[in-house]
Amino acid sequence: MNITVKHSLPGRIRLHYRADELSLRQAILAQTLIAVQDGITNIQINPHVHSFLVYYDTGIVSEDEVLALFRVLSDSYLSDESLLASTAQVPAPESVFNVLAGTLFNVAVRSLLPIPVRNMLLCRRIIPRILKAGKSILSGTFFSTDLLDATALTVAVLDGNMPTARFVSTLLDMGEEIEELTRRQSYNNLAQTLLISNEPVHVVEGDQERTVPPSALKRNDLIVVRAGSQLPADGEVERGEGLVNQAGITGESLPVEKSAGKTVFAGTLLVEGELYIRVRTVGTETKVHNIITMIDQSQSLKASAQKRSEQMAEKIVPFNFLLTGLTYLFTRDITKTISTLMVDYSCAMKLAAPIAILSAMKEAAEYGISIKGGKYLEEAALADTVVFDKTGTLTYAEPVLADIYPFAPYTEEEVLLLAACLEEHFPHPLGRAVVKAAEDRGLVHPERHAKVEYIVAHGIASALNGKRLCIGSAHFIFEDEQIPLSDEIAAIQHEAAAHGYSLLYLAADGILAGILTIGDPARHNAAETIAELKRLGVETCVMLTGDAEQAAAQIAAQTGITEYRAQTLPEDKVRYVQEAIENGHTVMMIGDGINDAPALSAAQVGAAMDSCTSIAGDTADILLSGDGLASLVTVRQLGQAVLRRINTTNKLIIGGNSFLLFAGMFGLIPPALAAVLHNSLTIAVSIQSMQKLLKE
Repeated sequence: MNITVKHSLPGRIRLHYRADELSLRQAILAQTLIAVQDGITNIQINPHVHSFLVYYDTGIVSEDEVLALFRVLSDSYLSDESLLASTAQVPAPESVFNVLAGTLFNVAVRSLLPIPVRNMLLCRRIIPRILKAGKSILSGTFFSTDLLDATALTVAVLDGNMPTARFVSTLLDMGEEIEELTRRQSYNNLAQTLLISNEPVHVVEGDQERTVPPSALKRNDLIVVRAGSQLPADGEVERGEGLVNQAGITGESLPVEKSAGKTVFAGTLLVEGELYIRVRTVGTETKVHNIITMIDQSQSLKASAQKRSEQMAEKIVPFNFLLTGLTYLFTRDITKTISTLMVDYSCAMKLAAPIAILSAMKEAAEYGISIKGGKYLEEAALADTVVFDKTGTLTYAEPVLADIYPFAPYTEEEVLLLAACLEEHFPHPLGRAVVKAAEDRGLVHPERHAKVEYIVAHGIASALNGKRLCIGSAHFIFEDEQIPLSDEIAAIQHEAAAHGYSLLYLAADGILAGILTIGDPARHNAAETIAELKRLGVETCVMLTGDAEQAAAQIAAQTGITEYRAQTLPEDKVRYVQEAIENGHTVMMIGDGINDAPALSAAQVGAAMDSCTSIAGDTADILLSGDGLASLVTVRQLGQAVLRRINTTNKLIIGGNSFLLFAGMFGLIPPALAAVLHNSLTIAVSIQSMQKLLKE
């Protein structure tokens, strides 16, 4: 197979193939065969320019190895009828090229028709615009871009300038198609990011399996998905059993059992088992796409900046008509008048802002962050008060062994070994911390003790080499077991309390063998996150926790939080958030537990940690990624960046279109050129709005 490198970057390469050597079906077959090779993360075909765009993992394959994969595809593969017959003809990707080519073809065909027929076709195209403008007026919108377009075309026709009317109508149609294409692609990009469908799909045909890229999947295909793989399409399980994690789609925190007859969704993860699935919906029909559509349809979730852009666009339209009237009044020149009608601010403003928001949400999804609406992204950018829960948010909610205090004749290693030997039988949070610490140190504890007895709310007791072993609370050891309490023990208790640690006491035959202190330390990046949030404009970071004062003070000191409240109930957290809002603050709440859900709901924007409970995840407006607190900074940066982009874009739209308006008013550009430049500016700002906001 002959290929030429057209462009190359690390991890990305565009290759050109000769159309006279490779048919579209052969190119699709090549895509299928290359897609399943190790290190290839994605491959796309552009049949219009005869090229492959290949994304690859530089840690697995090099550029030369990617090229070699293509060059070994000889005619024996690409001309194999059985392989070609099994390859689906996937639709060519949408592009601006398609729109332009289609428009030019239609213009060429219409130019061959008699003038009366062309005029009739023109009226047929103009009448829907006039009706649409009339509908806007009847609905209460007296000045709209629809009215601008209808007026421009009507004036041109009444003036007898049919060529101008035809050309302007063509440009308007083409501009609307490109705008719709741009909007649709921004949706598809977001959906594709949420779906993450680079993984090859295994299609079952009889007793054979065929591997294809997700883009080649068709309705009614039977596919097999195995543990650890993502489901590429919505469908129904025909056979097999498995556990599916569908939290990202349905909000269910625990994996759901799936068997024959059950429905599964694209974008969910098969945690365990094997499922044979009959594909029901692919592409834009999947559940992921439906969720994105609902996000856009919900007006309440629009960012204020987006709403302001749309309102500004509507308010400017009357000035277009005023300028048009003044132009005709002073010049009596229909051409100049039509030129001013060809330019408006509304199209670009209404298109660029939502595309910017969608692109920001897509970029957030690439970081593993789920944002339920543009409104919440903006609130996160503007929040001046950030409220943190402690356990599971600023900490890992996984107790770890902090210190061991051995008492003679026992060593530190012996204390840990005996404690782990007992605790492994009745796992609870503190016990797991002890067992894990022993495993981390490579301590092996053979089962040489007697039967282990668990005493509820007290501790564990057993016997080893004739000695009674006990581990548990201070009440169990010092009161029930009557172990003497010394000044040294009291000093250790005081120090541990100052750090907010929990204590486990190990006793052997009536004497204290050791004390183990266990804590829930702050996340490794908590202090860095809080410092970065303050740098990004957050004025107040506060911690609200139900823990004791000492534990709260310790975490506050570790993270750099200067304001905290300990022993708070869920209603106390809600009250704090409500009071802050009443005092004029924009509040963002971050939590993970059931007790955080009311405060998450009360705040202007609530964010839940990746490991949150189901109710917290359902209540939260933003679901953070596995990076946890680090992704909180990403949300803030994305929100601020998208607001800056919308403001900058609006200024560019107003400046550029104002220039075109005055150029048309003074006769510097004809109506057709005004329409071309106006649509070009709209497309340019829309494409700019789709670009990444954060640098890699």
